[in-house]
Amino acid sequence: MNAHWKQRPEGGGYFALWLIRSIARYGGRPVARACLYPITLYFLIVRGPERRASLAYLARVLDRRPGLWDVARHIHTFAATILDRVFLLSGQLSRFDIATVGLPALAARVDRGEGVLVFGSHHGSFDALRVLSLTRPSLRVRIVLDVAHNAAITRLLDALNPQLARDVIDAGQDGVSIVLAIQEALARGELVALLVDRTESGDASVRAPFLGRDAAFPVAPWSLAATLKVPVVLAFGLYRGGNRYELVFEEFSAGLDIPRRERGERIAALVRDYAARLQHHVRRAPYNWFNFYDFWHGDDAADDSPLAHLGGAAGAGAAAGEHRDLRRAG
Repeated sequence: MNAHWKQRPEGGGYFALWLIRSIARYGGRPVARACLYPITLYFLIVRGPERRASLAYLARVLDRRPGLWDVARHIHTFAATILDRVFLLSGQLSRFDIATVGLPALAARVDRGEGVLVFGSHHGSFDALRVLSLTRPSLRVRIVLDVAHNAAITRLLDALNPQLARDVIDAGQDGVSIVLAIQEALARGELVALLVDRTESGDASVRAPFLGRDAAFPVAPWSLAATLKVPVVLAFGLYRGGNRYELVFEEFSAGLDIPRRERGERIAALVRDYAARLQHHVRRAPYNWFNFYDFWHGDDAADDSPLAHLGGAAGAGAAAGEHRDLRRAG
């Protein structure tokens, strides 16, 4: 898959995120949300690559031909989740109505002191995972994030929630260091969260059916899970409009134990199963899809979109026993 989305500067930059934070802080969420309309209009009119990428995606997921109104709604949904990140990361969860599905099973694992890999995607708001702090204040959630590539987000995170910033596992380290950091966090009974839907050039990947055509998904996160033999839970933080979110947890595996000779075939099957679950939730909330580039090819003009990774966190995964670098997947 073309790596342009990863090589581009972080979309929006620190100034844009600082501006959003300042408006939200001093004007409140209603004033800040009003600013989303000119932002949406700008991207709709000026940013052709994003518009084309959105139209191409929406044509796959909707049961009708999409129009500019659909693209505007798509962009506005993304902008709304970026704004809400300011409040979610600063702990202002009382502003939101967050419904949870599947939380008791995850909470039971946490109560038993089990470490869990939480696999997310660029679909909805992964920051809604913060709702866990309401029910388990002592729970530590470690996010795998490429600090150098997401400098603006890292600075914003440090300003909003220094403790959360300190809990980041830097995906820019060498592969062995990342795997060890993840392994140590899991051994302490922590949750380690990764985004696992994007591949990077040079990464091992598996193509799986997704919205009518095969797309590439990274192998590394699943190799990591197979190596560490820990539970895997899928998480989807779906934005439902206004102040409403739906946070869905699905137990994907109680712990993978795959013989090395079967690893390639079994991991390919896991990726296909994951792609099917991702597709299910994408169809449930089609405007929550925040990969603003050609997800199936990666080579069209939409790959130059700054939206492709504005606000994105880096996913990661590796198999230490295979002596590979941990490749960023998000």
